Amino acid sequence: MINLKDLVLRRGTKVLLDGVNITIQPGEKAALVGRNGAGKSTLFALLNGSLHEDGGSFFKPAGWRMAQVAQNMPETSDSATEFVLGGDSRLAELNERLKEAEANDDGLAMAQIYAELADAGAYDAPARAQALILGLGFQPAELERPVNSFSGGWRMRLQLARALMSPSDLLLLDEPTNHLDLDALIWLEGWLARYPGTMIVISHDREFLDATTQVTLHLDQQNITRYGGNYSFFEEQRALKLEQQQAAFARQQDKIAHLQKFIDRFKAKATKARQAQSRVKALERMERVAPVLAEAEFSFEFKEPLALPNPMLVVKNAEMGYFTKEGSEHKTILRNVSLSVQSGQRIGILGANGQGKSTLIKSIVGDAPLISGEVTQGKGLAIGYFAQQELDVLHENDNPLEHFTRLARSYGATPPNPAREQDLRNFLGSFNFDGDMVKQAIGTMSGGEKARLVLAMLVWQRPGLLLLDEPTNHLDLATREALGMALNSFEGTLMLVSHDRALLRTVSDQFWLVGQGKVQDFEGDLEDYQRYVLQQQKELRAQLEAKKEAGKEPAASVSASSAKAQQAEAPAVNQREQRRQESLNRQKMAEKTQPLKKKIAALEKKMADSQAEKESLEASLGADSTPQEWAESGKKIKDLQEAIDTAEEEWFTLSEELQALLQANG
Repeated sequence: MINLKDLVLRRGTKVLLDGVNITIQPGEKAALVGRNGAGKSTLFALLNGSLHEDGGSFFKPAGWRMAQVAQNMPETSDSATEFVLGGDSRLAELNERLKEAEANDDGLAMAQIYAELADAGAYDAPARAQALILGLGFQPAELERPVNSFSGGWRMRLQLARALMSPSDLLLLDEPTNHLDLDALIWLEGWLARYPGTMIVISHDREFLDATTQVTLHLDQQNITRYGGNYSFFEEQRALKLEQQQAAFARQQDKIAHLQKFIDRFKAKATKARQAQSRVKALERMERVAPVLAEAEFSFEFKEPLALPNPMLVVKNAEMGYFTKEGSEHKTILRNVSLSVQSGQRIGILGANGQGKSTLIKSIVGDAPLISGEVTQGKGLAIGYFAQQELDVLHENDNPLEHFTRLARSYGATPPNPAREQDLRNFLGSFNFDGDMVKQAIGTMSGGEKARLVLAMLVWQRPGLLLLDEPTNHLDLATREALGMALNSFEGTLMLVSHDRALLRTVSDQFWLVGQGKVQDFEGDLEDYQRYVLQQQKELRAQLEAKKEAGKEPAASVSASSAKAQQAEAPAVNQREQRRQESLNRQKMAEKTQPLKKKIAALEKKMADSQAEKESLEASLGADSTPQEWAESGKKIKDLQEAIDTAEEEWFTLSEELQALLQANG
């Protein structure tokens, strides 16, 4: 077990933990939560041995093996498989010893090492390493690619795979989801659910914590409080605890006021002096209940958009990708993209990394020029863009005030006059950029501070269309919740790429799936998408296994042969009577299902006709269309979409009724 007893931890002169007593049992999976700066990373440093306690005691079993994701960017020409295999230090050590024994022609040592290699799982290690790599979103063709040929985010995934490859009794994970997409996140949750050791994880993703942990350790006011449940349980229990503490504090304040009133009234009277003195001592002995000091909440809201054209934009026959540096060649990621974005839509964009989600966003915003086709924006449309890499829209050497001075000159607080510096300072202050922070170089800021600055810029611009590409990567839980609330009250249109399922659930009412070079509607919710991802991963594993098992007789063929033999031995039945009964059953079923099938067919035709008319209207709009044509077509498109939605709801109801009938009758 891990045991902290009267523990004291400092960072410089600041005391982070004071007199902490906590125990983590073997095999427990714990979330470590608390505001930024509370001491979570410092506690990790104690656990991994890079820091020692300043007071009290810390115990961790001496024989425990520990795994942790390295934070440095790997620079090596080793293949992805070789790099991840290197995470198993025991295998690496045995392989080095084997090389030495072979060089010395020491047969006895080689025999011993081969036995140890077998015990250490050396013979299936490459397969295990490749399963980790594929699970985290890499393609089979990338297994032998050099590590230094991947981008930074993919290399950090390899660092995660390397840590998971390491046999461990204690696994420390610090924000493991930051470089993952939703597909890889779903896989990681499944892997961690099967991990047999003790795990402690720091994360700002509430659904990830709920899925992977059963204990929550809350760092607050120099102490750690243990809660026997996941993050949602912790939130409920903490809210109840704070409510009870506040009530106890109020009751004690009433009692203190009553005692003090008696003391003040009678301390000068000889006949009451003893009683007054008794109450003074009672006050001194009283163990004071602390008032609830709630963490400062962060909130903001989007102002009314400057314009809300409908449709917002139309994409026609677009080919999206990127050009080479010379501009003479291009690589296509998405083909034949034709879509329209309506006023008020809230679209969550799903798909694995590398399939083109960011390419789609960048092509719409204009950061990535189209290879072919066109994107037409509605009149007066203002687009707010949150880039996955904040420095794509921020200047590293500038400070927040300089950024907003430029924005004010472009947009104007009270057009056409730019805002005064104090106005800008006040606005930045509402996003927690106070005092000297408005003059701090952006390159020196944390990821969370940069993300908040981009959000502040979006709010200032009053966009009608928000394009958000992984906006939560560096945001803490409080800021994520504030973002969700602000987006829910946003009056414009939203397109969101995010691996934060809580945010996707909160703000999206439809999903697009980007994959295999296409953008298409995804008919379902996030649970359906999770099942879709798991099925895709299962099929990929099956394909790899099929290659390994090539040449072997499938077990299915044996089963099929047995089934045929059993059928041959089955007793004969009266086939004429059987056919008659089957005919009667079909007739009865037809009487029940035919009316439903007719209604469903009529609805399908209605939806198809409305969709065709809608697409025709969208196709007729272009850069040369007049404002009146945009307005008229936009209204018709909206009416058609409402008709499609109504018909679709009725179609679902009737289809479920039909399916229930079919299932009930076998």
